[in-house]
Amino acid sequence: MKSHLLKRLGREWNDYLSITFGLICYALGWAAFLLPYQITTGGVTGISAIIFYATGIEIQVSYVVINAVFLGFALKILGSKFLVKTIYAIFMLTFLLWFFQRLLENSEGVLPQLMGPGQEFMACMIGAGLLGFGIGLVFTHNGSTGGTDIIAWIVNKYKNVSLGRMMMYLDIIIISSCYFIFHDWKRVVFGFCVLFVMSIVIDYVINSTRQSVQFLIFTRKHDEIAGAISTRVNRGVTLLDGTGWYSSQNIKVVVVLARKNESLDIFRLVQDIDPDAFISQSNVVGVYGEGFDKLKVK
Repeated sequence: MKSHLLKRLGREWNDYLSITFGLICYALGWAAFLLPYQITTGGVTGISAIIFYATGIEIQVSYVVINAVFLGFALKILGSKFLVKTIYAIFMLTFLLWFFQRLLENSEGVLPQLMGPGQEFMACMIGAGLLGFGIGLVFTHNGSTGGTDIIAWIVNKYKNVSLGRMMMYLDIIIISSCYFIFHDWKRVVFGFCVLFVMSIVIDYVINSTRQSVQFLIFTRKHDEIAGAISTRVNRGVTLLDGTGWYSSQNIKVVVVLARKNESLDIFRLVQDIDPDAFISQSNVVGVYGEGFDKLKVK
């Protein structure tokens, strides 16, 4: 019981550290690359950026106010655990946006264009990469920065739609609205470039951590290996009956479905128990059920 509690606390601590690092990347992308070049994107942060460009109200102020409206939805639909991490992310991101703006601005209170004048495209590419990586990291550890992220999580909870694609649908109107501030379609195009790159990076970060693999392990020590995988890797194991064609000898085949990041643990475990085991590893398109992704059918 105690070890289980410590393991759970360690997992929660790791989640908050990862969420914080993701938020640092996200805030740095805004303060260093998007705000100085007056580039926007979707989400509540994008709305806050448009308000900043139009009125001068700092981005973190409107960001907090708008997000207060969405917290009720997170509590009712996604649960209190999601809400706690969302509140943490909102306030932490508010602080980080303020901090990086104060850190980077010059003596006149203006954010410098680090890439140089006329480098909006490079700024939006680098900024989008930082934003996508940061948000992907937050999503991977069951967090959210609030706003339209919450709507994306709600839809993803019930429908088999990727988070990055759902956010893209929600953000098209927000980006297009910046035309009424600048009256410049170039700003709209840059906003869509940020959204496109950001969505790809988000999906890449999420899918890279959730990718699953299948192991077929041919071994004489199937009992030991199956027991070790079940207890030490905490993955279910299935034993199949097999017969060697050349030797005509019966053998057990250990079948395991696991996360890709658990592959090294399984390889090491098999090597320690039976170095002569024959192992086949293959990527699987999707694994649904207990311990993996929830099955969602339209």
